[in-house]
Amino acid sequence: MALSHPRFSLPFLLFLSPPYFCGRIWAQIGTWLFLLLACSAYGEPSCPQWPVGRARAEISQLHDKVVQWDKAFYLEHKSLVDDAVYDKARATLALWNLCFPQLARAAAKPNVNGVQTVAHPVVHTGLRKLHSAAAVADWLKGRSDVWIQPKVDGVAVTLVYRHGKLARLISRGDGTRGQDWTAHARRMPAILGEIPDQRAELMLQGEVYWRFDAHIQADGSDNGRGLASGAMASKALTAEQAQSLGIFVWEWPRGPATLAARIDSLKALGYDTSPFAHPVASMEDVKHWRETWYRTPQPFATDGIVLKQSRRPDAARWHPRPPDWAVAWKYPAQTALAQVVDVQFPVGRTGKIVPVVEIAPTELDDREIRRVSSGSFAQWREWDIRPGDQLRIALAGQTVPKIVDVILQASQRAPLQVPDPDNYTPLTCWHPTTQCEDQFLARAEWLGKKLGFHGMGEGSWQALEDAKLLPDLLAWLDLPDAALTQITSIGLSRAQTLKRNFREARTRSFREWMVALGMPAANRLDVGFWRGEDFASLSARTLDDWQQLPGIGVGRAKAIVAFLQYPDVQQLRNKLAAQGIAGF
Repeated sequence: MALSHPRFSLPFLLFLSPPYFCGRIWAQIGTWLFLLLACSAYGEPSCPQWPVGRARAEISQLHDKVVQWDKAFYLEHKSLVDDAVYDKARATLALWNLCFPQLARAAAKPNVNGVQTVAHPVVHTGLRKLHSAAAVADWLKGRSDVWIQPKVDGVAVTLVYRHGKLARLISRGDGTRGQDWTAHARRMPAILGEIPDQRAELMLQGEVYWRFDAHIQADGSDNGRGLASGAMASKALTAEQAQSLGIFVWEWPRGPATLAARIDSLKALGYDTSPFAHPVASMEDVKHWRETWYRTPQPFATDGIVLKQSRRPDAARWHPRPPDWAVAWKYPAQTALAQVVDVQFPVGRTGKIVPVVEIAPTELDDREIRRVSSGSFAQWREWDIRPGDQLRIALAGQTVPKIVDVILQASQRAPLQVPDPDNYTPLTCWHPTTQCEDQFLARAEWLGKKLGFHGMGEGSWQALEDAKLLPDLLAWLDLPDAALTQITSIGLSRAQTLKRNFREARTRSFREWMVALGMPAANRLDVGFWRGEDFASLSARTLDDWQQLPGIGVGRAKAIVAFLQYPDVQQLRNKLAAQGIAGF
């Protein structure tokens, strides 16, 4: 029996959902607000149709994973996943808890009572994250004296000075209490041991970051946060770590009333952030600085921008949750959490199987991703990816989606029809028989491309095969013109294009035909080699003959000889010879 609602509308979530969990970025937040933010980023949520047993297992698995990430983040100062992955996992857990309230498990923050902590003089508020330019524009409406700063990607800290001398450095922790990192601070040249202000207590908030010479965030993170958090979490800083750590002071809770005055005063103290703080009056200003810090060299890693009102409430009124007077607009996520919908196993022209994983629509770097390659059959088998699994995906080379790893496997392993890779080689599937359609159509598409066919992609070849007009790779040579026009999915105009393709194919060179048929290494042989050659002369060459040619080793030589002698290839050769094609 499945215990779930088919779909929650956003209003339903807002009014009926209880506060199941604490957020990572702020101390207490109701599930309804978290899901409001999640909906804006990920779309309207749907409840899975699971029986009780599976729902319990899935919720338990995801809960334990979030708890693991939280322990690493709060107790060990390590981020095991990017914020986008974490936020999606939190939102998914919240949704599942709402879908199955009797099975709900709240992933509360870890208990830090066992860790020696120190209270922050002023709490860390965290930041609400906006997910689009439209949301930023809405936030800007009606506000004046707004400033922008880069969101430095490191570890947040509190610096405390007493009578001008550094008294304490405290990790952010849960926003109210953190660990005492003063011993590390005294070894870091970037943190001033003395400042000119002699007041009884002066408190600053900032980010300890890893220094880079010329870091371009658009090219990747370079693990800046991990390097910084790892160093600060160590028992003792090495001299190299101490030199490599910087500090970016982004707040002076009890400082001057306006941000401009605070920046000037910070500079006087010795913490100059003025190059990274600018007033903004429009979305154009915001976009300009966001793009500038994203695409030009900076001394630190960043993960977005921060917008602040110049004036904010007195620090005594701050709480460990996101305020209204400051927000973050993060850069496009470099990784994302994606749920597997299905797995396909297309067989390519050479018999190689590269599984394609279909995922629920997932936003990554401002793109919607629905399909991602597993990389290889062996890699898919190692991961054993199946519907329901939760994957971490990224963009390879900023363009091609790839699977980083499997975050969680579904508790129930869905059955899949998995082909045996041993059944396929570069010489199998020359006819569209059962279990051979994928490789055969891949051969046909390759042939059409290499013969210069226009307007004939995978769909056209599929239409011919569906109409039973393609019993072999060259059946189109004998195809009556009337047969094409009778295929509804092709249409009259495309039929005329295909007829022209078929006629022009007869004029292609022998080399072009051998490449199109898939002769191994045919493209490696220079044009001079093909002068005077025909199929008979190629077939007469021995293994040793082939190995004498540049770029042809033992493996390629064996593959060429096997190809030329293969019965199906011989049949195609005879058919081309009967059609009077040159070289056959």
